[in-house]
Amino acid sequence: MLNIIIEASQNFCIHQIRVPYEMVDDISEMRTVIASIDIELLGGKKQRVYIGATLDFAQRVAAALLEEDASDEETLVDMVLETANLIVGSAKVLSQREPQYAFTLRTPNFEKIGLFDVAYDKAKILKVQNDAMILAIKEI
Repeated sequence: MLNIIIEASQNFCIHQIRVPYEMVDDISEMRTVIASIDIELLGGKKQRVYIGATLDFAQRVAAALLEEDASDEETLVDMVLETANLIVGSAKVLSQREPQYAFTLRTPNFEKIGLFDVAYDKAKILKVQNDAMILAIKEI
């Protein structure tokens, strides 16, 4: 399932914020705005998707979507929630290619601003220059 989330996040970078990116494995401690979305696969298995974006990544999204050069913290939280919604919503569409991965999703939730120290099963980092977005998933 994480592979579908990763593909959706890559599409987000290409089509929404229009910037080149790289995928890395090193999940280092960094201060992020963390959002989560619960999903349920058709077989009843439940997972939680976490999106943790650095403040600079969230500002990059605000600049692309809202044309704001300097957003306040509340707006940056909203941008991460919207990013989570766009990425997981896109992943839902992509999952239709492989019926065993089809899922329903809930509304995104704001977790916190702080170190990305949530428990997860698998994770990747999407980097855009010095900005980063952590993509993680946990079975619940």
